Amino acid sequence: MKHLIDFIETKDVSKTSIYEQLKCTKEEAQLVQHICKRYVAGLEEVSVLEVLQENFSSEGYVYLKKLGLVKNLLDLGWLIQVSFGQVKAHEASKLELLSASVTPSISLLRLLEEGSLEIFLPEVKPYTDHLEYLQDQFDMVALLHKISTFKQGFADNSLSIGRLKNKLTLLTARIEERVKMTETPIVVEEFFKEKELDEKEKRIFLALLKEEYSGGEGQFRDMNTLIELISFDEYEKIKNRALLEEGAKLITEEIIDYEEILNMFGGVSRSFYLQEEVMQRIIHPKKKKKVAKLKLNELVDEQELFEYLKPTTTLDDVVLHPKTRETLNNVVKQVDKEVFKKLREWGIKDKRKGIDARIIFYGAAGTGKTMTAMSLAKTLKRPILSFDCSKILSMYVGESEKNVRKIFDDFKELSKKAKVDPILLLNEADQFLSARSEGTGSSADKMHNQMQNIFLEQIEKFEGILIATTNLLGNIDKAFSRRFNYKIEFKKPGKKQRLRLWQFMLPENADYEEGFDMTELARHELTGGQINLIIKNTAYKVAVREESVFSNYDFLEEIEKELGSSFEGAKSMGFKV
Repeated sequence: MKHLIDFIETKDVSKTSIYEQLKCTKEEAQLVQHICKRYVAGLEEVSVLEVLQENFSSEGYVYLKKLGLVKNLLDLGWLIQVSFGQVKAHEASKLELLSASVTPSISLLRLLEEGSLEIFLPEVKPYTDHLEYLQDQFDMVALLHKISTFKQGFADNSLSIGRLKNKLTLLTARIEERVKMTETPIVVEEFFKEKELDEKEKRIFLALLKEEYSGGEGQFRDMNTLIELISFDEYEKIKNRALLEEGAKLITEEIIDYEEILNMFGGVSRSFYLQEEVMQRIIHPKKKKKVAKLKLNELVDEQELFEYLKPTTTLDDVVLHPKTRETLNNVVKQVDKEVFKKLREWGIKDKRKGIDARIIFYGAAGTGKTMTAMSLAKTLKRPILSFDCSKILSMYVGESEKNVRKIFDDFKELSKKAKVDPILLLNEADQFLSARSEGTGSSADKMHNQMQNIFLEQIEKFEGILIATTNLLGNIDKAFSRRFNYKIEFKKPGKKQRLRLWQFMLPENADYEEGFDMTELARHELTGGQINLIIKNTAYKVAVREESVFSNYDFLEEIEKELGSSFEGAKSMGFKV
């Protein structure tokens, strides 16, 4: 206890052995000395008012001007503010301190006992394996978390943010030195170099990796928590959000992903996690790649039945009728935990947590049925597999019934192998959904009826999201109608919608003649697919001119051709805005 005795007995506090480590002014050190004298005399808590009055003149309330000294000692972590025996975590104003009590912090008591709070790290040696490396990195993440909670006022004030930052600097430097000394490649460091991640991206990655190793409940999965780890002020928090939003490197390169969960206030929160393939590479670096999960698109490439579609738009990017948007939003909300809980309690859903929806999109060609299906998939962060139903009769003559069952069997097999829940899109499903033939009929009628019966049976058993598109709904068999939860009509766009489509689809960087008028183009009743086709055909025509300037006449000429043709125009995937 020599450092404690030296500190409370020495008249000139600046001559004591621990003065330099207090990193405060002489006046502040004298206040600490006074409080420590009271502490060893058995007075654990001391009134701030009493301390100031005993150490400074009360004439003209001089002692009030010294409240800043106490405030600084609290910020440095040498004192703790207490109230009714409880430590107060929030940051107090100066005047509020006047009626408060303080006590020496654990850090101060340790300094008085040991004479030093300097951080002594073990000898720097090369890492023996990637687990030893990760332990240091996880300690770094824990330190970042302590610093963020301290800034928010949730941490014990016995910890100084300055000392935490100092420890973080030392630990970061130690990791860098050990990595340089290590000759055996460290899988995480190799991954960082390969992906060219910056320091903030690395810290996000390591926080999520720590979560995976600890099997935690999601402490470091929340977006705001991750932002806090890499931000030191409010401005940085705003700027760093871009690292976890759409288009961010970590997401676009499929390093991390997230789930969107609707909270009880109607908002959406994001829970982040490392992609499965990345996890396997880090946790099991010695395993060969062949044991890694097969990607769905790679599996689809090996067969001829399905097409793997790559959505580029969400539901926010397509022109939809308000009622259509409302219906699709209700489908999306099935992922909400509270909604699922209600449905299960009511006996509507079983233990399966995924979305169950069988949907018919019907309407004229080019009205955006396929694009909307793809946009729904991207909104739900699901892959989508498409099957062209017009091919079913021509695949194998006399085996159409067998082929119907094969569609669903192969879809399940692909989903199982890739360990994902894709959306099944049945394009041009008219022949499946049309009314069945009555009576004995021809052998072709019998085959068609049998094929539809199998299709009906498979729809009944289907789990997940199935979307069937058709141009006509009037001829749909009632048995099929009952099996679909949602029947959504896609009408041809009105004038206002057509104007929006022209605005979004016209080339941004092109030149247009003076007086160019989009409202003139929007007068013509066209679908989104037709508008897209007309713009492309016009662009090919204008591009070969020496002066490539678009005019109303150029488009009107192509519109006349399109409306005057005896067919609906080229097949379109829908339209984007």
